[in-house]
Amino acid sequence: MNRHAAVKRGRVSKVLWVLLGVAVVLAIAIAALLVRLNSSFENVQTMESAFPDDADRPVAAESESGSPINILLLGTDSRETGQDLLDNLGDRADAILVAHIPPDRESVQIMSIMRDSWVDIPGHGENKVNAALALGGVSLMVQTIEGMIDQRIDHVGVIDFEGFKGLTEELGGVTLNNDQAFTTNAGESFEQGEITIDDGDAALAYVRERMAFEDGDYQRVHNQQAFMRGALNGILSPSVLSNPLKISSIVDSLGPHMATTDTLSTTQMASLGASLVSASGGKPQMQTFTLPTAGTGMIGDQSVVHVDWDQLEIISEAFAEDSMSNFTPPPPR
Repeated sequence: MNRHAAVKRGRVSKVLWVLLGVAVVLAIAIAALLVRLNSSFENVQTMESAFPDDADRPVAAESESGSPINILLLGTDSRETGQDLLDNLGDRADAILVAHIPPDRESVQIMSIMRDSWVDIPGHGENKVNAALALGGVSLMVQTIEGMIDQRIDHVGVIDFEGFKGLTEELGGVTLNNDQAFTTNAGESFEQGEITIDDGDAALAYVRERMAFEDGDYQRVHNQQAFMRGALNGILSPSVLSNPLKISSIVDSLGPHMATTDTLSTTQMASLGASLVSASGGKPQMQTFTLPTAGTGMIGDQSVVHVDWDQLEIISEAFAEDSMSNFTPPPPR
């Protein structure tokens, strides 16, 4: 071997050692970040027995392009100091939402369900949808929602509205479109149009308020949707998804205010977020709407919201499609 070849081999060897060293450092860094994320997620309470028996559930949908993901989200408005997040959930679940992610992962649809919607609760007859929690816990709520939308729920999450305070501040504020100016009973004012809420207490006031509106719960649900769109746009931004430390901080802030089923792990959440950003070219389409209703009324001594079942069937059919990028929710009647 001549001297030139020996020198060249030495340089290649050094490059390989440098690359190997960089790979080891990256592997250690990634492992450390995963440990931190898993540690953050340990503060999130795990729900047990959250799903009904398989025989009572829709068959999991699947197509050549993959499977949809449906997440049932329950929002609680208040709890006593020291009370477990899941205690008395049937009395406190003020927000019921289904987040649907189609197989193509290009969009997210979030459907709010009015808590007074009059529906069939398996084994208990007709009642307000929120009653399912008191009658049979989260598993009966899952079964009830699955029967309504004819879709399988894959994960369940419960969040205390107090968690919105930390989330707002971790994101550096939530920007949203507020379609109706209002002032809360506590004197907090929100202008009409695009606003940025950067204070946690203000965020909590925004999603809680209903007394300022003639239609009460309807406008509150609409505002919660607007806040959810703004928060998700912040979370799904490349600057957040590409920053594991920021994700860890967000999970840290939400942890004490969240409970999820054991089907939703840190790895699955990270993978889902990455697939949404990748499939959509960096900005997944976001839609929020309310389960179609046919007005309010009285059944016995109960004030209820009537479900528009014909319109809901249109949504159920759309949920079964590979893509919902061109989906337009049915207009309210």
